Amino acid sequence: MSRTIQAILPPKRPGARTVVVFDDGSTVKLLPAVAAERGLFPGKELTEADLAALEAANSAASAKQRAVRIISAAAVSKGDLAQRLTQKGESPADAENAVRWLEELNLLDDAETARQIVSRGVSRGYGAERIKQMLYAKRIPRQYWEEALAGVPDMSDALRDFLQKRLGEDPDEKALRSAAQAAVRRGYSWSEVREALERVKSDDCP
Repeated sequence: MSRTIQAILPPKRPGARTVVVFDDGSTVKLLPAVAAERGLFPGKELTEADLAALEAANSAASAKQRAVRIISAAAVSKGDLAQRLTQKGESPADAENAVRWLEELNLLDDAETARQIVSRGVSRGYGAERIKQMLYAKRIPRQYWEEALAGVPDMSDALRDFLQKRLGEDPDEKALRSAAQAAVRRGYSWSEVREALERVKSDDCP
């Protein structure tokens, strides 16, 4: 069984799909590039196998296009990208192929992404534990953590500054406890927080 292309309707707006209309009234929406690459034209006859191949090519191209948009907007790991693609509706196979394609083009590098995430965490004044949570959330493989975390500088001054801003002048016990808990949520250990609080107290002493 085959179908004959009756018309090819160009995209109505940027980012829209080309619509292929068949003689039986059915339609297929394709990326413009896929329609062009396949040499489609009115009157061309497509078998069921041709149609399946066309839809597979369009699906693969869609995943690649979406993957490029994602990595253009933010640093992502291979695992994070694959998950985001499937969440957007791409098939797991197309998502993995898109990830592999970008990796072959040297556009995906988990080690570099790990460094960028750590740098972002440091710039926000986070402690090591919060930065580790960021690496985990972005699905960075564990083998890249140690090298990336080695780039974390001494954050004691950042922690002290954070506590000073939270505490203000003459804080009571409730304020001290609240500030300490907030610092722990930012990824600092209790021992780091206690030491920083002592520094804050000594700085406030005349």
